[in-house]
Amino acid sequence: MPARLPRARGEGAVSTGFLAVDSGGSGLRVVVGTAGDGGRGPLGRRVSSEPVRTGARGIDPGHLLAQLLPMASELSAETGVTRLGTVVVGAAGMVTLGDALRAELPGALARELGTLRVALAADAVTAYAGALGTRTGAVVAAGTGLIAVGTDLARWRRADGWGHLLGDCGGGAWIGRAGLEAALRAHDGREGGSVPLLARAEERFGPASGLPGQVYPRPDRPAVLASFAPDVAACAAADPVAAGVLRAAARHMADAAAAVCPREGEPRVSVTGGLLKMGDPLVVPLEEELAKRLPRARRVAAEGDPLDGAVRIASALATGSLALPGDDRMLWVTSTSGGR
Repeated sequence: MPARLPRARGEGAVSTGFLAVDSGGSGLRVVVGTAGDGGRGPLGRRVSSEPVRTGARGIDPGHLLAQLLPMASELSAETGVTRLGTVVVGAAGMVTLGDALRAELPGALARELGTLRVALAADAVTAYAGALGTRTGAVVAAGTGLIAVGTDLARWRRADGWGHLLGDCGGGAWIGRAGLEAALRAHDGREGGSVPLLARAEERFGPASGLPGQVYPRPDRPAVLASFAPDVAACAAADPVAAGVLRAAARHMADAAAAVCPREGEPRVSVTGGLLKMGDPLVVPLEEELAKRLPRARRVAAEGDPLDGAVRIASALATGSLALPGDDRMLWVTSTSGGR
């Protein structure tokens, strides 16, 4: 294990702060800061482009710590925050693959960082906190996959997020797969095919007959499928088949939002994630579908991203003001012995 955090240069007292982590498909993003009276919020950040591994035990605690602890040590020296009393980790797959993290991470963080409080959150929860803070509503996180979460601040509700084989309906991989299916229909001469999408698919992947070999063996298959989603959006203005794929994706996203949105009051609804970069071809039908499915809800832009959400949760946990509901899998909070 790396050495424990150093004291800030020239300081005798220990400065206590928080560590906020966003772990996803593109790697780790880490922020160190301070909260409460006199706190200065985020003070420094680090990024690793290596995603945390998953295996038979789910998300690998050792691989997470091997990346996280050196970054924490560097940030401690840089910021003078020498004891990270609160740590929040938001991770993709936490709900279904987080058992090993819940079992091992709090103790390891107590030993290595002097941590007193740990929160392990689904990335959808940190996306929610980043987008809406502690207001009631629903957030759809739309990237390669898709998941929706909502809360009335008493409990969490979740819809989809089941992965590209069983769900993630309306996400990037889903759009890409639907577009490639339409391309292959055109190749075969079947109804529902799209000649423009076939041309795009062959430009990106080579001859259509070789497409299965380009997709099926890949361990990063969801990302490969999602790479074709921008091509679907590019064809949508002139191709009714591509436009229909995006309209169907918008309906799936609105369905997920409606499934988790609180029924009372005037809840807020926000959509976050890289899929929004596709612009009007997706955003326009999405706005229409959300208005149909959730006429009472107030559509708002996300205030921040999942790392911002992890920072918000860490600040609230450090000051004893966390208002989001706890949950054994969605937002699991525990105290440690802080054994340094």
